[in-house]
Amino acid sequence: MSTSAGRLRVIHPGDGGEWAQPLPHNIEAEQCVLGAAMLSPTALAAIRPLLEPGVFHRPAHARIWETITALADQGAPTDPLAVGAALGRDLAAAGGAPYLHTLIAMVPTAVNAPYYAHLLRGLAYARQVIASGTRLVQLGHDTTTAHTEAAQLRAAVTAELATLTAVDEQGWPEPTPLSAVREAAAFPVWALPSWLGEYASAVAEVTQTPPDLAGCLALAVLAVAAAGRVWVQAPAWREPTNLYVVVVLPPGNRKSEVYALMTAPVRTAENHLAEAARPLIVEAELTRKIAEAEADKTARIAANADPDRQTEALAEASSAAMALDGLTVPAEPKLFTANATVERLTSLLAEQGGRFAVLAPEGKIFSILAGRYSGSPDLEVFLSGHAGEEMRIDRMGRPSERIESTTLTLGVCVQPGVLARLGDTPEFREQGLLGRLLYALPTSLLGYRKENPDPIPAQAAQRYATDLTALLLSLHDLTEPVTLHFDAEAAEAIRRLLADTEVRFRPGGDLHHMTDWGGKLVGATIRIAALLHLAKHLRDGWNRPIDLDTFAAACEIGEYFTSHAQTAYDHIGADPAVADARALLDWAGRTGTTRFTAREVLPAMRSRFAKVADLDPALRVLEAHGWIRRLPATPQTGRGRPASPAYEVHPSATA
Repeated sequence: MSTSAGRLRVIHPGDGGEWAQPLPHNIEAEQCVLGAAMLSPTALAAIRPLLEPGVFHRPAHARIWETITALADQGAPTDPLAVGAALGRDLAAAGGAPYLHTLIAMVPTAVNAPYYAHLLRGLAYARQVIASGTRLVQLGHDTTTAHTEAAQLRAAVTAELATLTAVDEQGWPEPTPLSAVREAAAFPVWALPSWLGEYASAVAEVTQTPPDLAGCLALAVLAVAAAGRVWVQAPAWREPTNLYVVVVLPPGNRKSEVYALMTAPVRTAENHLAEAARPLIVEAELTRKIAEAEADKTARIAANADPDRQTEALAEASSAAMALDGLTVPAEPKLFTANATVERLTSLLAEQGGRFAVLAPEGKIFSILAGRYSGSPDLEVFLSGHAGEEMRIDRMGRPSERIESTTLTLGVCVQPGVLARLGDTPEFREQGLLGRLLYALPTSLLGYRKENPDPIPAQAAQRYATDLTALLLSLHDLTEPVTLHFDAEAAEAIRRLLADTEVRFRPGGDLHHMTDWGGKLVGATIRIAALLHLAKHLRDGWNRPIDLDTFAAACEIGEYFTSHAQTAYDHIGADPAVADARALLDWAGRTGTTRFTAREVLPAMRSRFAKVADLDPALRVLEAHGWIRRLPATPQTGRGRPASPAYEVHPSATA
């Protein structure tokens, strides 16, 4: 073997030696493909993405293929007459006009064209492997590179292998990651009213945390203020104004600091309410003690009364007992708790007139709901509390409790592990809890935080504390709930949003696998619009309609939560088809499988898939994301059961 200086001589089969054998090819398959392309526009459209001129072993066939595709690009016919005319002087070299008709005659059915196209791709790749192998042999034997360092040889080999890999990936589109979205949206702080957005941004800056954390907690504290006191009228239904907000961040992201800053006005308002209620509570307790003493006194008198006074004494005792029963001591006003058992949380809601919140920098509430203390999941209070429904609670050995309208607010920060484990409790999805949560999964700033951030402007901090405290107290003092309405333009925008959202639930839509969450998207957007409206019009928001600008801002926040819910569902594994698809793709990568049939998968993944039909949802997901593609069925002759569908795996999956 010899080379000229600086150039490699590729050994071809005709050179003799062990390489003297025909290169892989199939002339009949090439003829069938070209004939089908001229015979059927549908066949041409199916095979064109798979073929380049280089897949044809016979040069004349490559020239015919180039002519066919050029005619198709011009919108011209691709029949033999048109192809022959377009070939012009090259027609004779391509075999002449009769040969073009021979190609047509070679086609048993144009339906099989994709099968033969894949066959040609495989043969072309085999020829490329042989050519690369020849060049690698020459690189190893080249005596003119005696002074070349080993690193340069490795680089040349790497480049050759990279070229081979690139050829392998030709015809494949870039696959889409097996997750709902590539990157979740950034929180639209600008959609918040100016005083609220300014403070949330300042908190994010001083704590060096993503603005999503402060922005989501801002919505949660607005919900604490409005829930149970303010409702909002959609075109055909009514929504409460409470929210279930869950922010997901790993440890070390200063969640507690942000939580403390954003919820400070809630604690301030709670202290004001408790201080104002204290005299009333003391008076009620004293009145009850007096009534208890009177009831005991009249009961004793009735028990010892002479027969002629028995009736009168019993009437007095009964009246005193009824008066006592009608006296209740109001509970100390509480707006929120960090954690509580389900039973205690229900009692707190009853004590507080059906309005309460769970606000915490950690997500222990989910382990409680999963049954840490009760032994089994108990979600009733969270399901009814999201919708503002009535609750009736009867417990053994305790007085019955009735909550006319239950409105619970949730604003918690959790670690990624907590989010992932939500899928471990099937009841969370089956009973609808996961569909009620507004998820935020911001990107952590750990590793990129400034050591000297800007402090919170004093004016922004003061206004946030003053305005939010005033809103909390003023809405708490409402004696009857109020209902907000939308103006005509905003109401029309809601109808458009309903129509646009509905199509997203259809097969192929981005909410098709999470209709439990998507079904509540419009309602959540309407709730957010009401909260933004109240924050925008602090003093008289309940006396004016919600306008289009406010609803548009709520839609921006709604789309933010949509993108994060899609990501959250992927982490939770709430879509079984996606989880199965990921497991199937992992199997292919682990085993180096490049082609498979459904029947070949079962023995290796029997624990996950009991029968071939169970694979169908995962296969559809992988096809839709571009990780596999179905190979055309082998043309079948005679009788017998059709072969199991075969699939080809994207090269990067097994790299």
